Amino acid sequence: MVSAEPADAALAPVLAALETIRDAGSGRGLLDLQWIQQVRLQNSRVVFALALPGYASAQRERIATEARAALMQLPGIEDLQIELAQPPQAPGHQGAPIGGAGHGGGGPERQAIPGVKQVIAVSSGKGGVGKSTVAVNLACALAATGLRVGLLDADIYGPNAPTMLGVADRTPEVRGSGDGQVLTPIESCGIAMVSMGLLIDETQPVIWRGPMLNGIIRQFLYQVEWGERDVLVVDLPPGTGDAQLSLAQAVPMAGVIIVTTPQMVSLQDARRGLAMFQQLGVPVLGVVENMTAFIPPDAPDKRYELFGRGGGQRLAEEAAVPLLAQLPMELAVVQGGDGGRPAVLGSPESSTAQAFRTLAQRVLAAVPVT
Repeated sequence: MVSAEPADAALAPVLAALETIRDAGSGRGLLDLQWIQQVRLQNSRVVFALALPGYASAQRERIATEARAALMQLPGIEDLQIELAQPPQAPGHQGAPIGGAGHGGGGPERQAIPGVKQVIAVSSGKGGVGKSTVAVNLACALAATGLRVGLLDADIYGPNAPTMLGVADRTPEVRGSGDGQVLTPIESCGIAMVSMGLLIDETQPVIWRGPMLNGIIRQFLYQVEWGERDVLVVDLPPGTGDAQLSLAQAVPMAGVIIVTTPQMVSLQDARRGLAMFQQLGVPVLGVVENMTAFIPPDAPDKRYELFGRGGGQRLAEEAAVPLLAQLPMELAVVQGGDGGRPAVLGSPESSTAQAFRTLAQRVLAAVPVT
């Protein structure tokens, strides 16, 4: 059964091309399995939803590559957009969970983190938009209100939180082994933090495929001595991949914040990330527009819009979610990130610090922690 309009003749060659993509295990077509759903045309772009069960998640990259190769051969097709959807409840498939036994995969029941009241993720569609800066400063701003705050740096391939919090030279205590292993988070700037950057050398690359990535994220969620935390802020890697799926499927989240810049390229990627969380049933708390304007250190009354204007507002209006903050570009942010003292704490009178405090208040208004 295919979720498409059969009367649409223009869609016929698209469906025929997608019919060639098969499940590596059973050999059945993905349309027949209902893993490809909601196929539609948007001008020269093909859009479909990919609903893989947990046991087939390792095939995601191959399927995307084969779908693009098949569709780009069709006349008039110039682009492909793949959305994520919940897998069909097909009988006879009892796939193994992603990332190890015990927490489930392919539609598992989400498991709360003992002692943690609320989990808030910070995400972006692309890198370089200041997502980690937002996550770290938001965590510090929340902690400054008196809340007990944790920060989980889930950006496994590019962990920056240790540097931003001034603890890159510290190593957390690890006790036990295997499933009984427990990691003690590092305390800094009023928050408790774990990061891959604390466990490897700063020059060591992390070269992992999906299952290993899923495993370490689950360890950071459930095998860390978080204690009693009002809020756990999760700094996700950019994009719409395994880390986002692992988090959304593992733990109940109060919501996610989408970070973008006013620039059109950033906006396009942010749309995909926002849509992914909506399809996964994770509440989108709102949009944060970073790098809204540059404020020169010698002329604090001036603002220069280096990356355009209105991108965050446009995204928020399209998705019918709040625009939570418009964060300026200031020297204080760079100095704070490199010096291990986030702008919220190191430059509390700066425009950026004030904007982060306002962001924290708006987040707390949407996510009660008492």
